[in-house]
Amino acid sequence: MLFLVAATKSNKLRMNILILGNASDSHAAHLKDVLTQAGATVDYLDTRLFPTQLRISWQPNTQIGYLTLPGGRQLNLPEIKSVFWRNFSGVYIPPLKDSDQQRVAFNDSMSTLRSLIRACPARWINSWQAYQFHKEKPLQLSKVKQIGVPIPETLISNSPEQVREFVQVHEKVIFKPVYGGAHTQFITENHLEPQRLSRVLSISPVTIQEYIQGTNIRTYVINGSVYSAEIRSTALDFREDREAELRLVELPDSVRQQCLAIAKALMLEWTAIDWRLQPTGEYIFLEANPSPMFLHFERQTGFPLTQKLVNLLMA
Repeated sequence: MLFLVAATKSNKLRMNILILGNASDSHAAHLKDVLTQAGATVDYLDTRLFPTQLRISWQPNTQIGYLTLPGGRQLNLPEIKSVFWRNFSGVYIPPLKDSDQQRVAFNDSMSTLRSLIRACPARWINSWQAYQFHKEKPLQLSKVKQIGVPIPETLISNSPEQVREFVQVHEKVIFKPVYGGAHTQFITENHLEPQRLSRVLSISPVTIQEYIQGTNIRTYVINGSVYSAEIRSTALDFREDREAELRLVELPDSVRQQCLAIAKALMLEWTAIDWRLQPTGEYIFLEANPSPMFLHFERQTGFPLTQKLVNLLMA
């Protein structure tokens, strides 16, 4: 979804900010309120309304393009100052009897939407390219490793033999989806039962990793600023723990520099990086999210994440 903001309090020049998100998302709603208080005119733009209610027109030869919101408001692409990427919902094609027509309609709509995202000259927080890195998590891990940041021993595979071999080498092993969408779990003997393992891996590959002992650290990076907290939780995946405690931490300068290097390598102007801090003091990279949740973190720590985002979007 896209989100629309306009103009400063001085009303000198009307500028629009698009934010992918909608009112059902507390983070998008929060930013809408804060941007409105800062003098912006805000409206939600839901890409799921394309092509049924949202209109897009673009001329590649002249670079002239227009975005018409469901209420009839029309935006010229150069009028869009910046875009905040909260959630990307794709498009919605009403059910068609002909499956080939359904496929063509979906592909044409998605191609048009992607073209708008890439052609719009606004500043994106974050860009389509950064979003692609997040979708391809194995590639993200590889890129981070290439710049010298430690990552867990990892296997992406749908081969039962390779999975069993990996598990035998490591004392404790976790698994999670390659793309995301489910929480991390420990691998048990039940998971490795031959028929079950073969059946599961014939449906989709999986990410297998060595379990890293230590403490969860989350670091937010935005426009050169770095904010970190320890997440104290007994859960394997702290996202499942509503009682998790946050404690502010100061990163070693070397790790802080790694945070900035990761954000640059993954083309992220705004991100949350998850680390595992080992008892040895080594920080192991787990993931960098291009559109992280931040409200609970901000409320618990007092870090000015909202203000940093507003400054970045309205600069």
